Amino acid sequence: MMETHKKIAQYLLQSKAIKLDPPNPFTWVSGWKSPIYCDNRKTLSFPEIRDYIRDSFIKIIHDLYPGVEVIAGVATGAIAHGALIADKMNLPFIYVRSQTKLHGLTNQIEGIINPGQKVVLIEDLVSTGKSSLNAVNALREKDCIVLGMVAIFTYDFPQAEKNFNAAGCRLTTLSNYNSLLELALETKYINDKEAEILRKWRMDPENWIK
Repeated sequence: MMETHKKIAQYLLQSKAIKLDPPNPFTWVSGWKSPIYCDNRKTLSFPEIRDYIRDSFIKIIHDLYPGVEVIAGVATGAIAHGALIADKMNLPFIYVRSQTKLHGLTNQIEGIINPGQKVVLIEDLVSTGKSSLNAVNALREKDCIVLGMVAIFTYDFPQAEKNFNAAGCRLTTLSNYNSLLELALETKYINDKEAEILRKWRMDPENWIK
């Protein structure tokens, strides 16, 4: 798994899905200032990277969740990845919105899902885990069995681990923050000073100051 963590981290930097820029922080939707920005949808533009991510997801699902019946993508970032996985595994695909639509059929879950079906959720990015777990709860409310969630990348925030444990949902990721920093240092994408800034940010991102 460590080899996969490093390879995915390499691909995320190569595709510019992840940008590290401690001197010029990004602003998240939440208002947090951050020295890192992640948009894993960029990986879809690179066939080699896209296929490696898909196949890495499938290996984990085969190993951990052989009884899966439905693949679900968390909207919007994981919809495409989830559809690619479901297609390769020849399984039904659905996706789950962060909330119900305010018009039309007011669906939160798009696609066909039946009570009792065993689902694996696909996520592109996990920060605190709250939005990801909204999808878990939406499926459970439909009496589906959520086997677990697999994501491309996690910031490894302690709050995320706490939230997933409290929800009783297993989270597995293809790569993580520590693997990314190690690779970025090895390849001189960042220097030691920038790495220290990135480590301090992860410990208290909400109150981090440039």
